This record gives sequence, C-alpha cells and structure tokens, in this order.
Amino acid sequence: MSARRAALLAVAAGLWLLAASLLWRTRVPGELQLAHLRPELLFSGSHLEAADDYTGPLRALWLGSTAAGLVLLWSLARAGPRLAGRLRGTPLVRSLALLVAVLTALWLVRLPFAAAGHWWRRRHDISRQPYLDWLVSPWLELAGSLLVACVALALAIALARRLGDRWWLAGGPLLALLGAAALLAQPLLLLPRLEPLRDEALAGQIQRLARLQGLPRVRLEVKRASELTTRANAELAGLGPTRRVVLWDTLLDGRFPPAEIRAVSAHELAHASRHHLLKGLGWFALAAVPGVFLVAAVSRRRGGIDDPGNVPAVVLTVVLCLLAAAPGANVVSRRYEAEADWIALETTRDPGALEGLLRRFSTTGLTDPSPPGWASALLGTHPSTVDRIALARAWRDARGALRREGPPAGS
Repeated sequence: MSARRAALLAVAAGLWLLAASLLWRTRVPGELQLAHLRPELLFSGSHLEAADDYTGPLRALWLGSTAAGLVLLWSLARAGPRLAGRLRGTPLVRSLALLVAVLTALWLVRLPFAAAGHWWRRRHDISRQPYLDWLVSPWLELAGSLLVACVALALAIALARRLGDRWWLAGGPLLALLGAAALLAQPLLLLPRLEPLRDEALAGQIQRLARLQGLPRVRLEVKRASELTTRANAELAGLGPTRRVVLWDTLLDGRFPPAEIRAVSAHELAHASRHHLLKGLGWFALAAVPGVFLVAAVSRRRGGIDDPGNVPAVVLTVVLCLLAAAPGANVVSRRYEAEADWIALETTRDPGALEGLLRRFSTTGLTDPSPPGWASALLGTHPSTVDRIALARAWRDARGALRREGPPAGS
C-alpha cells in the first residue's frame, strides 16, 4: 500500500470515528447507574411463564427462518451462473429478473415460518388478522421492496460500468440517499390506516409536551391497528414534511390511563426532538460505504456486479452483512430508545406513569420483560422492560436527591 493511500485511509477512518462519536452522544447522564431489578419482583409468576411460553417459539421460528433463508441463498449462489444462463435479454434485464426470482424465492421459503408465527399470535389473541388478509396484505410491501432492490442493483451496475472497481465509493452515498427516501415515504405506506386524532383534549396535552421539547406543532394521527392486533403502541414516522406521531387505536381503547398515554407520546416526541431518525440515517450512511465495499469485493472475485450470475451471491452477501450488523445496530437503537425514555421523563416528570406504561405493554402484549442475551443482541431494538423500568426509577431517585440537596449556597 502506498503512503498516499495509507494516509487517505487514515483520514477516512478518523472522519468515520468522529462522525460515530457525535452520533453516539445522548442526554442520558453518562454516570447513571441502573439498579439490577429482578423480573419476578415486577411481574407475576403467571405473566412471566406466559410471556416465556409465547416468545420462546417465536424466537425459534425466527432462527429457523433465518437458517432456511441462508441455506437457500447459498444454494442459489452456487447455481447463479447456471440460472443466469437460462434467462434471455440484455445483462441488465437478466440481472433484474434473477434478482426478483431470488427475492421471491427467499420470501416463499420463509413463508411457512411466518405462517406458523401468525398462527401462534392468533392462538394467543395477539393477532386479529384473518389468514387470507395476512397472506394478501404484504404483497404491496413486497412489491415495494422488490422495486427498491431493483433500483439499487441497476444503480450499482451503472456505477460499475462507469467507475470500474471503485463504484462502491459512489454506491455507499447513493444507498444512504435511498434510505432517506424510504424514511420520507414511510408514512405514505401507513396512510390507508391513518386518521386524525379527534380527542382535542389529548391532542392539546401532546402539543404542550411537544412545545416543552422545543418542537413546533406536530401532526398527530391514529392508526387503526385494532383490525390487526390487540397490542398497543405509538410511533414516529417520516422526516420533515411527512413527519407525524402515530398513536395506535389500541392505545386509546380504555386499557391505558391518560398519564400513560402522555408518557408514550412524550417518548415518541423525544425521537423527533433528539432527531433520532436522522441520526439513524447517519449511522446507516456510515455503515453503507463499508457494506457496499464488501458487496463489491465479493462480486469482483466472481466477475463483477454486472454479471447476472453473481446476483444470488450479492443477495447472500447483503443478508450476511445485515445479520452481522444487527448487534451493533441494535446497540445504537437501544441507546436512542433509552434517551427517548429519559427525555419523556424530563418532559412529563412522571416516572410512575412510564413504569405503569411499560408494565402494561408487557402484560397486554405478552412480551418477555427480560429476554436472553442472544435475543437482545440480534432482535432487541429496545432496552428490556426491566431495564426501562430501572431507568425510570433512576430518574426518580436522581430528581429526589436534587430536591433533598436544595439550591446551591448563596443562590
């Protein structure tokens, strides 16, 4: 490696680390120590047993689905050149056709595991969605995913033909732009199930919470989730002009008191005030360049990204990269979720409401309040319920200590 290339790599690594350190910062005090709470002291034994019985098979189905998908992709990667040879058309047309076939096959091989999971959720009264509706409704989402994948592959091939082996240098930023476009468009996919929040009193309370967090007027909408599930939730969707806080109608069905609805609303507003979606996009951009480099390296060894026979190997590489990145991505996600809890506590000043909300989420949704480590690493986008309750209690204790200490002398 030449001295010039080594210097460029060092500068790039330094900039990457600087950006990562800035994105890593949160408002949660770094010295905060969370108590080690025992789930059996927070929840009844019957709930812990029911949650374990419910979530255990779902985790096993996820492992089976993941393994089946990897085996399929490995087999298709070996057969890629032969499969591409049976197709007709230009190299680009053959590449896109094979990509659609591979992704459809991947969806089909995972379908039995997903069907078993849906049956399990219906059996435990978590899902209300009829089987036919469950089977038909994802087709729009699947078509959208196929379209995005085809656009990404077509752009990669175009860049490779123009830039040669260095196409990944432009491919990473372009992938980040596609991610931004997906975030902007996300609410448009939800629109058929969204309606305005008509409870004026609740809307006024949430807008006051938004002002306390320094946000302008926020669009508030309700998602008709009760047609699909008994679980309750809220979410922040969109960026800029499409941004909105979405409350599920299952949150407003009388099971959750007003203070807990305010707590979850403040949590979602915190995602907006702390720019978590934009920061997540920043992390995605940081991961996109090395990820695209790996895809380029694998495809280059087999003839290039523009060789139709390499498409299954490219898909396998992407899936492996996503699996490898999941633990790190989930660490970042859990960190931002903890900050959203902290900002919600700073806004509502009601740790009891947040703890009550978290308990009720767990009991009504049969979620495991303290999942095993491997499940948290691979699947845990949020801190465990036990850890979130510990954070609420740590905030309460910290504010209590400040009140006991009183104002500084001479003030």
